Amino acid sequence: MSEASNYAAARVSVDGIEVVRLADARNRTEMSIVPSIGNIAFELKVNGINLLWTPWQSLAEFRAKPVFSGIPFLAPWANRLDGDAFWANGEKYLLNPNLNNLHRDGNGLPIHGLLRYTDLWKIIALEATDAGATVTSRLEFWRYPDLMAQFPFAHEIEMTHRLRDGGLEVHLAIANHAAVPMPVSVGFHPYFTLPDIPRDEWSVHVPVRDRVVLDDKLIPTGAFELAGLADRIDLKGRGFDTVFAGIAAAGTFEVWGGSQRIALRFGPRYPVAVVYAPPGQQFICFEPMSGVTNAFNLAHRGLYPRLQTAPPGSRWEESFSILPSGF
Repeated sequence: MSEASNYAAARVSVDGIEVVRLADARNRTEMSIVPSIGNIAFELKVNGINLLWTPWQSLAEFRAKPVFSGIPFLAPWANRLDGDAFWANGEKYLLNPNLNNLHRDGNGLPIHGLLRYTDLWKIIALEATDAGATVTSRLEFWRYPDLMAQFPFAHEIEMTHRLRDGGLEVHLAIANHAAVPMPVSVGFHPYFTLPDIPRDEWSVHVPVRDRVVLDDKLIPTGAFELAGLADRIDLKGRGFDTVFAGIAAAGTFEVWGGSQRIALRFGPRYPVAVVYAPPGQQFICFEPMSGVTNAFNLAHRGLYPRLQTAPPGSRWEESFSILPSGF
């Protein structure tokens, strides 16, 4: 355990499962992650109110039957691929379904990469100082043959959660150890909720210019159109499952109801956002993405020139921040 005047960082056991908990006493804020289940943050509590949606009743239940909730990490590809192969650096790489580490959507397409519930994360730093409470986790992708067989780019990932001044920053760093450029199409899928406010009373702000045009399997066609969104959108009678681009500089995604507000600020290397808010569900997802769905294959076809890459020996880094108020 590490403590400073206002902040604390500790390893604790919940249902016999190791959890890392960060605390900000002045702002009455706590954040908890579970390294052995995808390094997922499952609590961001302000005054005891959890702003992250979780449909399960206990951590033991979550481990026994994991489902998307909290803040899952999506890699080495976020969202869908349009088949069991992807292109990178002019080469076609085939996925191996016999390894049983692919996840598929309702159309049978590979979705959300290989790591969403993995137990391969290791805590490498945990501290509390006068500047905040921080935990850093590392996943050495290159060590595991079943991962490398699907995505043969030697790399490691470090994820840092930093709690300070009542907000949470999630920083991602990907080190490319391969001898060739590594395509980067990763993202996060945060589930936010205002648990004391009915969904029909929520409003949102989505600071984007473009909507990504999708086909009937939710794969981008390569076309964009103006989003044309109002500054304030009431969620009553409305849902979202939409990919957006053209995020406004210093733009902040927001959901609010009454005095309660959650804001999400993307760093510039997250130029794409998926907004997911199905009708009848008490959550909304503002998802930071480094590229559009199926970015690897669209880039190969010349339909997406914005695919990011990490050159050999380099580190790709970016952050997003969650800023709650009114709780």
